[in-house]
Amino acid sequence: MNPQPELLPAATRILPTLAGEFSTIVADPPWPIRMGGSKDGAPLNGFSTVDALPYPTLSLEELGAIELPAAENAHLYLWTINRFIVAAYTLANHWRFRPSTMLVWIKSPMGLGLGGPFATNTEFCLFCRRGNLPTKRRIDRTWFSWPRGRHSEKPEAFQSMVESISPGPYLEIFARRPRHGWSTYGNELKPLETRTDE
Repeated sequence: MNPQPELLPAATRILPTLAGEFSTIVADPPWPIRMGGSKDGAPLNGFSTVDALPYPTLSLEELGAIELPAAENAHLYLWTINRFIVAAYTLANHWRFRPSTMLVWIKSPMGLGLGGPFATNTEFCLFCRRGNLPTKRRIDRTWFSWPRGRHSEKPEAFQSMVESISPGPYLEIFARRPRHGWSTYGNELKPLETRTDE
């Protein structure tokens, strides 16, 4: 039995009504990953079935039904993996954002990773714009080498980078942990958490 709360039912899978709109949103969707065993029936990369994933996934249609509480001038950081890069562009456009730049997270230590003939040691984050919200500064690269954490957990250094580039207020959906100064919404958190304590 999974002690963690489930995501909202499919018919109501939208974010709760929030006071105000957010200038910067980070989204780490639970893409509909399918994982299975190898041909001889042995577990593949530590997972034997899709049920072994530590979180429930959403279909592309369910992700598209989410309503982002974004301001008319806003930034979106949309996490994706190799097989859903095209879907990430489609989802960003559906949410009325213009895809701008693909950022690459190089995970360290490299490790085995998931994937087929090539081990997957990278993840991608699509930076998108809505309207004309200016950035706070410019960064001289699009790839970042950050240590890996728990499965699907994103580095704290990423959020620090977001704060240095994009103005608040900040929202993270499908978050794995709360963060000071952010509103967070995710399967492992309370329905909505806004952390303002140190």
